Order: sequence, then structure tokens, then C-alpha cells
Amino acid sequence: MRLPSIRRSQGRQGPSGSRVRTVRHRRRRRTPAASLLAAALTVAGLAGAGPVALPASATPAGATATAGDVTGFTRSGNTFTVTASSRAKARVVVARADIFRLWLSPDGSFTDDPAGSELAPTTDFGPVTSSYSDAGAYYRITTGSLSIRVDKKPLRFSVFRADNTTPVWQESRPTSWTGGRTTQYLARGADEQFYGTGLRLGEWALRGKTVPIAVDNKWRENDNASPAPFYMSTNGYGVMRNTWAPGSYGFDSPTTLTHDEKRFDAWYFTGDSLKSVLDAYTDVSGKPFMAPMWGFELGNADCFNASNPDYQGDHNRLRHQNTPDVVGYAADARAADMPSGWFLPNDGYGCGYTAPLKSTVDALKAKGFQTGLWTSTGLGSIADEVGTAGSRGVKTDVAWIGSGYKYAFDGVRQAVDGIEKNSDARRFVWTVDGWAGTQRNAVVWTGDTYGTWDDMRWHVPAITGAGLSGLNYAAGDIDGIFGGSPQTYTRDLQWKAFTPAFMTMSGWGATNPSAGYHDKQPWRFAEPYLSINRKYLQLKMRLMPYLYTMSRIAHESGVPSTRAMVLEYPDDPVARGNLTSGQFMAGDSLLVAPVVSDTSVRDGIYLPAGTWTDYWTGRTYAGPGWLNGYRAPLDTLPLFVKGGAVVPMWPQMNHTGEKPVDTLTYDIHPRGTSSFTLYEDDGRTRAYRSGAYARQRVDVTAPTAGSGAVTVAVGAPTGSYTGKPASRGYEFTLHVATAPATVTIDGAPVPGLASKAAYDAAASGWYFDPADRSGVLRIKNGTKAGAFTVSAGGTSLPAAETLPAATPIDRSAWSLVHADSQETTAENGAAAHAFDGNPTTIWHTAWSSGTPAPLPHEIRIDLGARYTVDGLGHLPRQDGGVNGRIGGYEVYVSDSTTDWGPPVATGTFADTPAAKTTALTPKNGRYLRLRALTEAGGRGPWTSVAEITLTGRPAP
Repeated sequence: MRLPSIRRSQGRQGPSGSRVRTVRHRRRRRTPAASLLAAALTVAGLAGAGPVALPASATPAGATATAGDVTGFTRSGNTFTVTASSRAKARVVVARADIFRLWLSPDGSFTDDPAGSELAPTTDFGPVTSSYSDAGAYYRITTGSLSIRVDKKPLRFSVFRADNTTPVWQESRPTSWTGGRTTQYLARGADEQFYGTGLRLGEWALRGKTVPIAVDNKWRENDNASPAPFYMSTNGYGVMRNTWAPGSYGFDSPTTLTHDEKRFDAWYFTGDSLKSVLDAYTDVSGKPFMAPMWGFELGNADCFNASNPDYQGDHNRLRHQNTPDVVGYAADARAADMPSGWFLPNDGYGCGYTAPLKSTVDALKAKGFQTGLWTSTGLGSIADEVGTAGSRGVKTDVAWIGSGYKYAFDGVRQAVDGIEKNSDARRFVWTVDGWAGTQRNAVVWTGDTYGTWDDMRWHVPAITGAGLSGLNYAAGDIDGIFGGSPQTYTRDLQWKAFTPAFMTMSGWGATNPSAGYHDKQPWRFAEPYLSINRKYLQLKMRLMPYLYTMSRIAHESGVPSTRAMVLEYPDDPVARGNLTSGQFMAGDSLLVAPVVSDTSVRDGIYLPAGTWTDYWTGRTYAGPGWLNGYRAPLDTLPLFVKGGAVVPMWPQMNHTGEKPVDTLTYDIHPRGTSSFTLYEDDGRTRAYRSGAYARQRVDVTAPTAGSGAVTVAVGAPTGSYTGKPASRGYEFTLHVATAPATVTIDGAPVPGLASKAAYDAAASGWYFDPADRSGVLRIKNGTKAGAFTVSAGGTSLPAAETLPAATPIDRSAWSLVHADSQETTAENGAAAHAFDGNPTTIWHTAWSSGTPAPLPHEIRIDLGARYTVDGLGHLPRQDGGVNGRIGGYEVYVSDSTTDWGPPVATGTFADTPAAKTTALTPKNGRYLRLRALTEAGGRGPWTSVAEITLTGRPAP
């Protein structure tokens, strides 16, 4: 793992303070990361520091045991103890009306608590009212929010809402254990969806998936770079296993939740939304930390001490001979007008840094850069590096903390202490192999990945999905660490600019890079890539007050800045699943749909209910619906603004503090009633913890459509912090379709100006430009210290285009129910090939033995969930063969495989290889039946299909 290097070629201290031998690796142009880790873990003290291997999938040897029947039930305060016939005991500890701990001890003692308070540092929420009763077949523990049932024969647990009727979760069979593994089994709801498990490298909707809660340091798709023993469900609950042991979660039916230990210990959190569950989870495990403002800016990591004899890379790298050489790169960035905020100028692995460090740190600071270091060996000199030299960031590399679990957790905590005990700065640590609770200490990132379109594809849901475990700061190296190209770098930087923290690993690109692609620092690219990189880095700097406020929301609520669509649209069945895993919300107002292939057209953008305005063109759409064919040349990231958005923006600058924020712009897309509360503090120190911050609320009132007045009420800032301006100028950019009849500030008329140049030169006034993104009204009002109101009368809102509502139904959960005939011998024409996503495979009815079955033929498919199905797609065989093409057909949709009712479509397909579509009478159901009545060409009694697709929407 490439990480901020802190240590040089000397002994290091492990998390417990013990001295450990120096790790020496080959790093430049490395072999695959798995080989690196294997070498790293041979170092004394690391191989035994914690479990590394994934848990075995096979059933472990030895008998499986359960607790048996309940033989006793007692209460002491809010702790309820259950005794079972096997000597096992269980405890239910009610911490809050919506939070409780369930601890099952097979031997009846509660002394084995390896995690202690490290994963759950906050469990005392004051007095809580609870009670219990004997309901006959079960004991019932009640709080103001929950009914916890303890079934007696056998001992099983389930949770209901306070009404004792609405289920939250239910054990389908007793929790079982062997000598080294414990598994809980939960019933899975008909449409229940699951999220979480940390920084999982792939899709974030987990129903039907098995996810390792374990460290492997492979960093490929479907691995887990920073696992967390936490998940949450659309049933309104989440659970954190209180353990350091690896595990595996199978979100099947039943859901199986396993950890490699002979104990069960979990914290449960319930709420009325996924956001409230995240809030409760982070109340216990810790809120996401508040990064310094410079940590939101682009970071750059590389070795700038290649002359070090111990360095294992190219000793002749130009402009990388000694650590002070990094200052030249900083000068290049500023000369290129390229925003960037921090450097990690050494990487360990023999690189180290040139002493004295302080002169380099000071020179970088003079150019607006902070300095971090990255350690492959430990933190032996961090007090001097932070306290004397002035470094402010740490990256903990896999060569040190790669064994994961508690060892890695303690290493991160040492880095945090090294920064905060030696300065007034905030923690800023990057790490791999995080765990539950890492959100309060570090940025997690995806490890040693590649600059490929495919890696970019799964990075989007990976970084987005990390937020569903409370990880507000999740990242991946821009364009990976291996390979890459100008095109992949540019596309990757575009969307990552809308996440809180991002970094590029300079100098780790292709061995023979293409022209204009010297390394992975964005100012060292040729055009057009140079200008595109600048465009998005500058936009991020302007969006700093918006993104910083979103991270403050994360710090207070556990709701991340980078949000899966389901967080903002939990009742939208499309947003609940992986059909939207290729896009995300940056905060509550910006929808980002990254381009992750070598194309200039983006298909499959889902816009939920409401209005959405193209950031670049001003074209407005009305959701819900799908946007296909979106023009996205290399310089255009598909970016949409939610109707009602209020987005604060800074003046353009290249680093925090370069210019005073003496004018604040509110970029507003008026639509109905909306608001935004800006958060500000000094951006550097921990003074905010003592209340040194300010807020300002902005309320917008506008029509929901058509014409009317748009009013912006700006509240007086409340609170104070060092550097808070006593007053400032304000500008408003209102996205409206027509010029206003009047503009007033606190009721006083504001003059209209005839040109943009006149507007720019004036201290106050307004100007409407109909050519700017379909219409922008600019208003500025001079300096203000308190509250004021701006109103634009007689204007109109952009008209919103409707979108097609047809939605492709995800085929990953489909399964074959029945095919009346299939060829499985001569050409492997098994019926499941009709929906496997591979157009080169087919379903073909049997022909190689005996007499072929006569027409009609049919296939029945279980869609895995209930949908309102409204369209069918049929791709005939594409292998050059012609027989079996469907002619006459019938289509049925039903909730039953025995009662299909009337067909939802009938017709005849043409005898061609082209893809066919047919509209269906919309019908709710879980099962599809396609009947082939005739063969299109009349060649024989056969049926063949390459692919079947459906459109529709999930149905209750």
C-alpha cells in the first residue's frame, strides 16, 4: 500500500510501543500488492499481530452447539440476563430506547470482551426506561421504541417496534457456535436490502451477496479494503459486532452473520430511516472526524529523496533527489494556476526524507501547502516531525499496519495522538485496513489499484458505499497507483473532486508514459488534460464551503458527504439498489454520474423525483426517470443540481487562505421552499470542539413551477471563531428563465445593469443573462453584517422536461424456474443463458437426442423480487444461427407460477437477428413467463434466445 511515509531506515515502534525490525521491500514498479503484503507480514511481530486470512467458507470441524432452552430470566437495572439449558447465558443491555447490546456467552461467563470500549466508546446515554414481562412463549423487554422478544424454546431473539407487531429483525434459528466460529441466522424480508460492511470494493446494495469482513490486502473488486463488522437494513436497524475477529456476512435467506470467535457480542441500533440508524451507530462507535480544510484539497504523494542509498526505486529520478526538491513541484503547481493543498514528500521503503525537515515544511507552507509524511515502519519520530518540523498529516502504510484489526486500529490511533498531542492541529490520517470506529480517526482508501476504466467503474460504488458505514472520508488514488493514462486520470479526477478527500500518487504511472503524461501530478499533463484538471480542481475550491458544511453534518449525524442515492431517496425503489450504484449525491444537492468508460456519451443516469438541472447547460428535467444519451465529452462530468438547492461558494483560489472570503456567493436553483445552514470555523485547529464556529441560515421561497417571486432570506451569522469576518459581501446567482420585473434588498430597489461588465464593476446591482446556462440572474448587494432579504419579483422558473420512466430491471437476482425444453449436451444451450448478460450464450430447446419437443415452448423466470413490469426486450441468437428465432409469442407476469392470468402482451417478432422490444401492459409480479408459439422462419419446432431483458419498477 502506498502511504504517507514517515519513517526512514531505522527501527520502529509498533502500536504497543515495542521495537520492531525495519521492514524492507521492493516498492518501485512493485509486484502485485499481495506479494508485498506477504513479504511485509514475515517481519517479526506482524505475522502474529492479528488474523490476516479470510475466514474459511467450509463448515469448521467439530460439533455445532446452541444455547438450548431458556431456564431463567433476571433483571438488574437495564441489564437482562437469560440463562439457558446448555450453561450458556445471554445479556441484553438497554443503553437507550433505540440502542441495546446483545451478548451471548456459550460458557455462561461475561469476561471475554476483547474489544472492550474501543469499538463502542460511548454507551452511557443517561437514564432510560425499560421493563419486561412474561408473554408465555417468550419474555418481552420493552423500551420506548422497541419490543425485544426472548423466545424460550429454543432461545432465540427478535426485535419488533414498540407495537410488538412490526418486525425489525428475527432469528430464524438459534445462534450456533463451534470451537472457533459463531453464526447468527436472521430471516430475510421479501424486499429487505442491506448496506455497510466498511469500504467494500464494489456495489453497495448487498442483498444476495456474501461479503468478507476480513483483511486480505488484495484491493480488487469485491474485496474489502477497510472492513467493518457493521451493516444496516431497510427494515430500520443496524448492527455492529463488538469484535476484532474476522467474519463473513451472507445476505441470503436466511441471512448468516459469522465471526471467527466462540462468542456473540453485538450492538443494535434502530431508527425510522437509514440516516437515523447511522446517527445511532456513530453515537456509539464515534462520529466522523472533522478534517482540516486543507485536507479537502488535492494531496500529492511521492518520494523526493531518491538519492537515499536505501531507496528501492530509481536513484536517478530528476527533481526527486532530496526532499527539498518537492518545493519545485509546489512552485510548478502554483505557476500552472492549479489548486492543490498538501504533499506527502516521502514514502518510507528506503526513501525517508532529507533532514532537516523543517526547512522543507516551511518552504511548502509559504506556497500554501501543508506537509504530511507516510510511514511503512512506524511513528518513532512523530513528536519532532509534528511539534518541531511542522508536518500535519500521516499515511500509515500496509507494510506497517497490514495485519489489520486491532493492530491497525492502534496504529492509526498513534498517528492521531502524534498530531494532536504535538500541535493544535486536527487529525489527518490516511489508512487501509480500517474497522468499525475508524471513521472517527482516519481517511480510508482503496489500496494499490490500477489506472483502468474497470477499476474506476467499481471505485464509484466503493467510495459511495463506504458512507453507508459512517465513513465520511473514503478515497482511492486518482488513476490508481499502477498504469493509467491521461484519459483515465482526467475522468477519475473529475468525479473524485466531489468527494471530501482525494489524493494522487505521483510518479507511479506507466513505465513509458505517453506524451504529456509525465507523472500523476495534474499540472504535469499536456493539453487538453491540463485545462480539464484545472477546471475541476478550481470548481472544488469554489465549492469548499458547501462540502465543508456537508462534512460538518457528517461529524454531527454520521450521514456522509458522499451519499448513496438511497440515503436521500429511501422510498424510491430504484434508489435502494445497485441500479444507481454508478452515481452518487455530493451532499444533499449535487448529483454526480461519473463517466467510467472510454466514451463521450453517458447512459443510465437516474434522476429521482423532483427537478434536476444540468450544471453545465441549465437544461432542467423532471424525475423520476432515466436519462440516456447524455453528451459527456472528456471535459464534461455529468452533474445535476437538485431543485431548491442552495450552494455556498468561495471566490476562486488555489488553496485555503490564499484570499480572504470577503464575498460569499450563494448559487441557488429556486424551486418551492428550501434552506441551507452554512457552517464555518477556523479550518485548522481543534477550537471548534469548544464551540468556536459560526452558522448562517439561508431560506429560499419560490414557486414550484411557472412564474412568481423568488425570495432569499439570509440570516445573521451566529457564533464566533478566530478569523470570522465582521461583515462580508454577498452575491446570489439565481437560475431562473426570465429577467425579473423588480429586484429589492430589504424592500429597497436594486438597479438593473445592462451588461456583465457593468455588473462586475458595480458595488451592487443585478444582471440577467439568458445565454448563461439557460438563464442566470446575478445579484450583489455590497457588504452586510446582519440579516437581510433579497427578492426578485416577476421572474419564472425553467420548465422541466419529463423523462421516460421505464427502468431496466436488475438481472443479478434472476433465476430459472422452468424451461419446458433445453439443449444441454451438444451446445450447452441451458435456459439460464437467456438472462446471463452474455449475448454469446443462448437458450436453445433440445434437439440432439430423440424427437424434439413440439412448439409452443416456454421459459419461466423468478425475478428475485416483485416489480411492476412494463416492457420486454428479446435478443435473438447472435452466433450466426437462424433456427429457433421466436415468431409468435405471449408474455405473462404473475405473483404465482401456477396462476398466470391473461397475457400482458402478444404479438409476432420478425425473422431477423436484431434486438426486439415490446411494451407490456404494466402488471405487478415476481415471475415472468415467455411463451414462444411459433418459430419465426418456420424452420422447425425450436426456440432460441440470446438475452431477455425487462423494464419496470420495484413494486411493494
